[in-house]
Amino acid sequence: MQKTTLHLPGLRIDAAAGLMYGVAQVASPNFDARPPNVAPDLIVVHGISLPPGAFGGPWIDRLFTNTLAPEEHPYFAEVAGARVSAHLLIRRGGDITQYVKFTDRAWHAGKSCYRGREACNDFSIGIELEGTDSTPYEDPQYRLLAQVVAALCAAYPSLSPDRLVGHGDIAPGRKTDPGQAFDWPRARRLVSMACAKKRA
Repeated sequence: MQKTTLHLPGLRIDAAAGLMYGVAQVASPNFDARPPNVAPDLIVVHGISLPPGAFGGPWIDRLFTNTLAPEEHPYFAEVAGARVSAHLLIRRGGDITQYVKFTDRAWHAGKSCYRGREACNDFSIGIELEGTDSTPYEDPQYRLLAQVVAALCAAYPSLSPDRLVGHGDIAPGRKTDPGQAFDWPRARRLVSMACAKKRA
């Protein structure tokens, strides 16, 4: 199944609709409109696991759709009331889920600042990687992240691969993800290759 996912002819985005085709769609209610005349010009990479350190299962979908049952796990009682989302999730095996249209503002960054500009949700696209700060991310995640970034940059001219950051970069002291386990040089190299291939 992973090989089929990784050998898709290319991820396609309908820029006007804000949708990525060929991926699962799970609509989150946790979004709103971007400010008038604000286009996304930043891509934020996150790391997520539910419960912490566990992978798989329906829990991330349930968190982002406000259907996480507090009694399912002790940790869920702490986060079940959170109203959060992301535009995309890339699972460890390479499956991708979209929760919020790229044209809308997902609630992923929280209190944040990028180069003196606050409220990064207003002008960013949030991509969650299933993982933890200390667990190495999987090869399919790096490869698909690169394809996703290339597709987003091709669909939205306001985006560029050099404006790719981690959650910890825009919320230092509050967030650390995707963490020290995330190989930024590898990710940036693959993104550069994918973008060059997209332009060719």
